[in-house]
Amino acid sequence: MTVDDRLDDEVSVEDDEAPSGSRTRIIIFSAAALAILVVGAAIGMLITLATTGQNPPPAADSVDVGFAQDMTTHHLQAVSMASWVRDHTADPTIKTLAFDIEGTQKTQVGMMAGYLDIWNQPESRPPNRQAMSWMATDAAGSHSHGSVSNHPGMEPGQLMPGMATQEELAKLRKLTGKDLDVYFLQLMIRHHEGGLSMATYGETHVQLDPLRNLARTIVTSQTGEVSYMTSLLAERGAKPLPPN
Repeated sequence: MTVDDRLDDEVSVEDDEAPSGSRTRIIIFSAAALAILVVGAAIGMLITLATTGQNPPPAADSVDVGFAQDMTTHHLQAVSMASWVRDHTADPTIKTLAFDIEGTQKTQVGMMAGYLDIWNQPESRPPNRQAMSWMATDAAGSHSHGSVSNHPGMEPGQLMPGMATQEELAKLRKLTGKDLDVYFLQLMIRHHEGGLSMATYGETHVQLDPLRNLARTIVTSQTGEVSYMTSLLAERGAKPLPPN
C-alpha cells in the first residue's frame, strides 16, 4: 500500500454533502497536498541516490528503515487529523495551524517514502515487527546499538505513543466549533509529544545524514509547535490530555 492509499484510508471527507464552494476548496487543498507529497518523495529519492554509492543500503531491521517506517505511520495520522480540521474549523488560527502541520508532515512523509523506495523497503512496518522495536535498549535501560529489543512499554498491536484511537478520531469528526478546535489541539499536542521519543532517538542513532537531519528538524519543529498549541489551548480555557 502506498502513502497515497494510506492517506485515503485515514481521511474521510463527505464531499457530496459539502456546499459547492467547500468542495472546490477541498479539491484545491487536496491537489496542493498531493503536490507536496510528490515533491517530498522526489527530494528523498534524490538525496538517497546521491549517497547510494557511498554506503550500502540499510537493512530491513536497521534504525534507519525502522525510523522511516514508524515515523511515516505516526505522521500520517497527524496529517489525517489536520486535513479534517483544516476543512471543518471556523477559526482562522486553527485552520492555518492545521494547514501548516499537514503540509510539513506530508513533505516529511514524502522524503521518507523516497528513502524507503530506493532501499527497496516497504513504506509500512511489516506485521511481524513490533512498533519501535528498532529503538534498542540494554539491560540498564539505556539506548545501545546492540541487538534490538522491544521498546519499553510497547505490546504487540499497541499504538505508538501519542497516537489517537479510532474512537478518538471518530469523536473528533463529530465535533464542531470551539469543541472541535480544543479537541484537535489536545490530540495534536499529545501526538507531537509521543512522536518526539522516536525523533530524538533517530537524531542520534540514524546513520544516513539527511535522514538524521530530518529527525533533528522534527524534534525542533514539533517542540515549537507543542509550545504554540499549548498556548492556544490555554486561550480557549482547556488543558492538554495526559500522555498515552
